[in-house]
Amino acid sequence: KRSLYPAIAQLSKQLVVPDEIKNIIDKILDEKGEIKPGASHDLMRISKMIRSKHNEINREFNSIAITLKSRGLLSDTVETYRNGRRVLTLPVENKRKIKGIIHDESATGKTVYIEPEKIIGLNNELYDLELEYKKEIYKILKEVSNQLRPFIAVFYADLQLIQEFDIIAAKAKLALEMDAIKPILYPKPQIHFIQAYHPLLYLKNKNLGQVTVPFDMKLSKGNRVVVISGPNAGGKSITLKTVGLLQLMTQAGFLIPAKEQTKMGIFTRIFTDIGDQQSLEDDLSTYSSRLKNMKMMLENADQNSLVLIDEFGSGTDPKIGGAIAEAILRELHKLKTWAVITTHYTNIKIFAFKTKGIVNAAMHFDKKNLIPTYNFVLGKPGSSFAYEIAQNIGLNKRVLNYARFKAGKNIKKIEELLVELQSDKAELEEKLLNLRDKEFKLDKLMSRYESMYKDLDFKKKKLKLEKKQLALIDLNKNTKQVQNLIKEIQENRKIEKAKELAKKLEEDKMQLIEESKKIQEDVLGASKNDWKNLNEGDYIKLRNSEIYGKVVKLKKKSAEIETGNMKLTVPLTELQPANKPIESNSIKGIKTSLHSNVQKLRKEIQENRKIEKAKEHAKKLEEDKMQLLEGGFDRSQVLSYFQSQTGTLSDILQLGMMLETQALDLYTRLSRKAGSDESRQLFEYLAKEETQH
Repeated sequence: KRSLYPAIAQLSKQLVVPDEIKNIIDKILDEKGEIKPGASHDLMRISKMIRSKHNEINREFNSIAITLKSRGLLSDTVETYRNGRRVLTLPVENKRKIKGIIHDESATGKTVYIEPEKIIGLNNELYDLELEYKKEIYKILKEVSNQLRPFIAVFYADLQLIQEFDIIAAKAKLALEMDAIKPILYPKPQIHFIQAYHPLLYLKNKNLGQVTVPFDMKLSKGNRVVVISGPNAGGKSITLKTVGLLQLMTQAGFLIPAKEQTKMGIFTRIFTDIGDQQSLEDDLSTYSSRLKNMKMMLENADQNSLVLIDEFGSGTDPKIGGAIAEAILRELHKLKTWAVITTHYTNIKIFAFKTKGIVNAAMHFDKKNLIPTYNFVLGKPGSSFAYEIAQNIGLNKRVLNYARFKAGKNIKKIEELLVELQSDKAELEEKLLNLRDKEFKLDKLMSRYESMYKDLDFKKKKLKLEKKQLALIDLNKNTKQVQNLIKEIQENRKIEKAKELAKKLEEDKMQLIEESKKIQEDVLGASKNDWKNLNEGDYIKLRNSEIYGKVVKLKKKSAEIETGNMKLTVPLTELQPANKPIESNSIKGIKTSLHSNVQKLRKEIQENRKIEKAKEHAKKLEEDKMQLLEGGFDRSQVLSYFQSQTGTLSDILQLGMMLETQALDLYTRLSRKAGSDESRQLFEYLAKEETQH
C-alpha cells in the first residue's frame, strides 16, 4: 500500500508518538479507552466497594420482590429502573400497601414505580460511592494531563496530521460516491468541462435513482465569456453554479464529477452574484446590492479572475437594467475577465453575438412537449419561452393574447433572427478554421516540395558533372592513343584522315571542358546555401561521402577541418551541414569512346596490307604493360585522371579505393593461374594485404 500511495505514506511518517506518552497512557487506559480499575489505589478500593454495594442491593431487592409478589401486590413486570434507581412496578391501587418513594407512574396512570424503603438507604450509599468514583477519575486524568503537558507541541502536530488524514479520507469517500475524476490541470485560467455534473444534484438523483443531465463547456482565450439564456427552470442557474462549484472543488483539492478529458486552469479570484441579497440592516434593495457587487467586480477583477453572475441586469426597469448590464459586460470584456452569465435580456444576447470573445449559449427547450431538457448548447442564444410556459401551466388565453399584442411580433422575430445569425456565424467560423488549417498544411507541403526540388536539382547537376568529367578522362586517354595512331598513319600515308579525326576529338574535348565548367558553376551555386552559413566549430559532412568532421578554421574559398586524427583543407563547395551524400559509382576501369574508330583504322591498315606495322604496334602495347601500376592501370592514364580529378578529398579517396580494388582482383586472378605453390602463396598473401587496405 505504501507503494500505491507514496504521498500518504510519506505523510504518515510524520505522525510521531513518543514512548513516554505511550507508557503514561497505558497505565490508566485499557484497549477500549476506558479507565482501568487499578489506575490508582483509591480507585481500586472504591471499585470494590461499589461492586459489594451492588451485590447487597440485589440481595435485598430480590428478597422484597419475592415477598411482595407472593402477596400478589406486584405487576407482571415486577421491576424496572426510573431516574437511575431500581424500582418495583405496582398497580396504582396497591401503592399505599408498600412503604417507599414513588418515582413515576405509567402514561395510563394504572401503574406506579416505587423504590422500597429498605433499598433507599442502600441506593444512597451507592450513589455516594459513584460520586467518589467520578472524583477519583477526574483526579487521575488531571494528574495524567500534567504529565503529558510537556508534549503539547507533539499533540498539536499529530492533531494537524490526523485532521489532514480525515480530510483526505472524506474527499476520497465523496469522490467514490460521485464517480469523480482528477481533471487535467493547467497553471493558467482555462475551462473545458466534458460531461460535467452539479455534485449535489448528482448525489441526490443517484440516491433517488434518477438521471442527471451533464453538460460540456469550453472557454479559452478566444472566448472568455459565455452568456447563457433560455427558459426559467431550464437549468441556467444550475449550470452557472456547477461551474463555480467544480472550480472551487478543484482548487481545494477535490475530485470532480466529470469525464477524464476535462481540462481546468487556476483562477486567482472568483466573484459571484447569485440570488437575492436584499439587506434591511444595510438599507439595500435587491438591485442596489447587485450594483454594489458589480462595482466591486469591476474594481478588482482581472484576466486571472472568474466572474459568475445569475440573472444579469434584473431587479429594475428592463430597458435601463439591460443597458447598465451591457455596459458592465463591456467593461468586464475589456478587462479580459473570464465570466459565465445568465440573462433573459435580448440586448445582452445581441451584444454577445456582435462582440468577439463573448459567446452565446442556451438551455434547450422541447417546444413540442413544452418542457425543458436541461441540455446545454454552446454557440447560440436561447429564448425565454415565456408564452409557452404560461400556456402550459394553464394561464388564461385572453391574458396571453393581450400580452402577445402588447409585446408585438418584432420581439419574437428578433430572437428567432438572432438564433439564425448565431448558427450562420458558428458555421462560417468553423469553415474559416478548416480553411486556415488547410492553408497551414499547404504551406508545409510547399516548403517540403521546394526543399526536395532543390536537393534533386543539385543531385542532377552533380551527376551530370561527374559524367562530363569521366568523358574528359576518356578523351584524354583517347587523345594519346590517336596521337600514337597518327604516328603510324603518317608512316602509312594516312595523315590527313588522322588529323581530321584528331581535330574533331580536340573540338569535342574543348566543348566538354566548357560544359564541365558551366556545370561546375551551377553546382557551386546549388551548394552555396549549404556552406555560406557555416561557422568555426560547426560539424560538417563531406559531400558525396560518409566522412564527418568539425570546422577548425574558415578561409575565403576553403576550410580547415578535423576528422579523426587528421586535419584537412577542403574547398567550401564540398561541405554540407546535413544533406544526404550523393553516392558515386566506383570507377572500375577507363573505357575508350574511340574503340570503334581505332578498330576501323586498324581494319583499314590491314586492308592496305600494313599488317607488319600493326603487329609492331601490338608488340609495343605489350611492352607498355610493363609500365602498368598496381591493379592493371597504365601510369599515364592514372596521371591523366589524377591531374583532372584531385580537386576534392572525396575524389582522392575514390581513386585510392579503385586502385586497391583492382589490385585485389589482379592478385586473386594471378594466384589461380600460378604455376607453382610458392607463386600461388605469394599472390594469395598480396591479395590478403590488399583486402586489409
